[in-house]
Amino acid sequence: MRSALSALPSALICGQVLESMAKRHASLILLSQDHHHALALAIRCRKQGLGQLNPGNPKAMKGLAEEVKKFFQQNLKPHFEAEEKVLFPLIHLHSSDTETLISALLSEHDRIRKTVTALENEFELSKTLFDLGDLLDRHIRQEERTLFPIFEQAVPPLAAEQAGREIKGILG
Repeated sequence: MRSALSALPSALICGQVLESMAKRHASLILLSQDHHHALALAIRCRKQGLGQLNPGNPKAMKGLAEEVKKFFQQNLKPHFEAEEKVLFPLIHLHSSDTETLISALLSEHDRIRKTVTALENEFELSKTLFDLGDLLDRHIRQEERTLFPIFEQAVPPLAAEQAGREIKGILG
């Protein structure tokens, strides 16, 4: 039985992130754009893991795993750096009650890194892809729905603008 989420078009699900991007502080737009692309990949990982994409095609599964590893190196690695060096410390500085949230997000960054590394092992590749897709989805939604609104409410405008320049410097 298909879940309600898997029946929804990827564009609809990612559209929710695009809608929130339109409301985002300019300093967060690059991060939200990364989130949009990562969500699309997360959906494909979950569908591949469930056998809904190219069922019974191990070559397609390995291809997606390679795509994920490349995406991680080119996009998520600098994205995590921008969040860990700029965004998280700034939010914590201006909203001290975010320690638990930021700690959880950092832990998820570590889990994502480890899961991407686990893609090297072809054993249980479909489960690893599904788990990664699920983790990415939950992580991104937590940042978009919880962390980013805190940034927009708590961080003073000049500090937010400076953060935007630093984020842009890391992401390019």
